[in-house]
Amino acid sequence: MDKNVLRAIAGVEIYPIISFVIFFLFFLGLLAYVFVVNRQHVHSMKNLPLFGGEDETSSTTFNSNLPC
Repeated sequence: MDKNVLRAIAGVEIYPIISFVIFFLFFLGLLAYVFVVNRQHVHSMKNLPLFGGEDETSSTTFNSNLPC
């Protein structure tokens, strides 16, 4: 029954292509963001749940040996 309903929709074959393009563009954008983002910003965001404030994060030391 579901196949018959989907076949009745005109132009239904374009929707999987559109959804794939949206997913692919989102993935490329996320990948570009990962390569462009400032590592110090990532480090401060990583410690945000632990310290919460601007004063505590500025007093932490940045360990460049840790993988980010």
